[in-house]
Amino acid sequence: MSAATLTSDKVVSMHATPSAVPAPAANEPAAPVAKAAPREPRTPLSEILLAVFKAVFPPVAGMALLIAVWALLAAKGGSIPGPLAVWDAAKVLFADPFYNNGPNDMGIGWNVLSSLQRVGIGFGFAALVGIPLGFIIGRFAFMNAMFDPVISLLRPVSPLAWLPIGLLVFKQADPAATWTIFICSIWPMIINTAVGVQRVPQDYMNVARVLDLDEWKIVTKILFPSVLPYMLTGIRLSIGTAWLVIVAAEMLTGGVGIGFWVWDEWNNLKVEHIIIAIFVIGIVGLLLEQALLLLARRFSYGNS
Repeated sequence: MSAATLTSDKVVSMHATPSAVPAPAANEPAAPVAKAAPREPRTPLSEILLAVFKAVFPPVAGMALLIAVWALLAAKGGSIPGPLAVWDAAKVLFADPFYNNGPNDMGIGWNVLSSLQRVGIGFGFAALVGIPLGFIIGRFAFMNAMFDPVISLLRPVSPLAWLPIGLLVFKQADPAATWTIFICSIWPMIINTAVGVQRVPQDYMNVARVLDLDEWKIVTKILFPSVLPYMLTGIRLSIGTAWLVIVAAEMLTGGVGIGFWVWDEWNNLKVEHIIIAIFVIGIVGLLLEQALLLLARRFSYGNS
């Protein structure tokens, strides 16, 4: 074979096309072809707008209906200020909500903060007492039988009926109002926590007995995760009741607070300010409840 022929064969070999690669045998399965991941269908703009409409329109329509009824009553009654008059008064009031001209002349901001402080103190003491007591009542049948008639007797009593007892014991209006918050907040915490403990699956307690867990581990590892949703429900009910009661308690005790401020504005015949206070009380209560709902969703791991 000539040198030219060898050179020609080498060139052909070096520049061989992919078709020159040996094909797989007839009985050998072909390699699978990778498929592109399917694209998620985009949500049409019309569906997005419809979802926004369903979320926004009902509350806006409800508020519009409330304002319309309010304006109608103001036009017919005459003694109730209308929405525009209240709006003008609110602009002046909230231009400086934290002014301080003495204990009897303070801005609405200071009064709201003072009421929140009383609610926080009374609510905090109620949580420190009510939640552990709820665990004890739910955990031990004897304690449940002992405290059940006491709770059934005292829970229906109006919170304001406890205010004179607080004035008699503490001799001052401020701790008496805090005492009223405490006594009205404690019942939902006790009852909901006890119910949550009683509804823990018996299998969990059987496992605790088999493992010979002490009472502290039973509470922290088994009871607390299971009872937490019930406990948070009791806390949410308690904070709503506490914020509801503090307004009435402050009307009777006086001092600084949103309840006293409402009563003082009534004595000054400033009905616009009373309506503004109603909205402020409602907004603050709504924010407190939404914050606790957010907390409940954050820790709602239930029996996991």
